[in-house]
Amino acid sequence: MFFRQLDLKVFVADSPLRPQDMADAVAREMTLVINNRPDGEAEDQFDSETLREAAEAAGLSYLHIPIAQEFSGSKVEALLEAMLAAEGQVLLACASGTRSTYLWALARARQGMMVEGLAGAAARAGYNIGPILPWLRPREAPPG
Repeated sequence: MFFRQLDLKVFVADSPLRPQDMADAVAREMTLVINNRPDGEAEDQFDSETLREAAEAAGLSYLHIPIAQEFSGSKVEALLEAMLAAEGQVLLACASGTRSTYLWALARARQGMMVEGLAGAAARAGYNIGPILPWLRPREAPPG
């Protein structure tokens, strides 16, 4: 598993989390693990409670914000709040890192970060946020 850097504080795992990955997260100075993978997505995946127990046993904080198909405003806001409140580095994880990267980009755009910068950071980490660009750009106010 590789941790790919999205910004100064946030990294994304490029493969599914396993309990034994928590020691690597600690060694890489992560303080918070956010799991974006819904339970039961694959037969061989570890459920969120098992990952929570492993994270906490390693001294990490843990949050489960599952993303199946929707990137609701409440989930974007939950990620943004967690990233802002984290006292150290944050590790996001899903199956491949794509959903986590999308959620990160949506949260950072809500925070006011420029779309071009988000796209560049995602690309440097190996992810393409092109499919969600329309949702990252601020909407013009309706005339009136």
